[in-house]
Amino acid sequence: MPNNWNDAIITEFRANGGTAKAFAKQPILLLHTTGARSGAERVNPLAYLKRADTLFVFATFNAQPVNPAWYHNLKAHPRVTIEVGTETFDAIANELDRAERDDVYAEQAAFNPGFAAYETQTTRIIPVIALTRT
Repeated sequence: MPNNWNDAIITEFRANGGTAKAFAKQPILLLHTTGARSGAERVNPLAYLKRADTLFVFATFNAQPVNPAWYHNLKAHPRVTIEVGTETFDAIANELDRAERDDVYAEQAAFNPGFAAYETQTTRIIPVIALTRT
């Protein structure tokens, strides 16, 4: 099922060297996953935080009570492709344990207060995923 908002962001990202106005100062990437059930390629624009050579993404799903589909996809198929800026590369996705997750999430929430708000709007622990280049 097409998502017009995501499609528009993806088009803008690719046309503008990896940026999109809707994300303002928040860096974004395009995460390519394989559907957990369908096996079809999926692409999602996501905010990320970079530490050294690792990129972190956050399964906020706008504070919904469930995790987003892309989270389930990468749990089933952790080998992913990432577009950052004008670069595309393969990566492996690993969910952080609770202590690491809390540390990385706090840094992201300090940079972008919307992430702090997400935590107050849901009862689930929002997963944080490390993406490491392969």
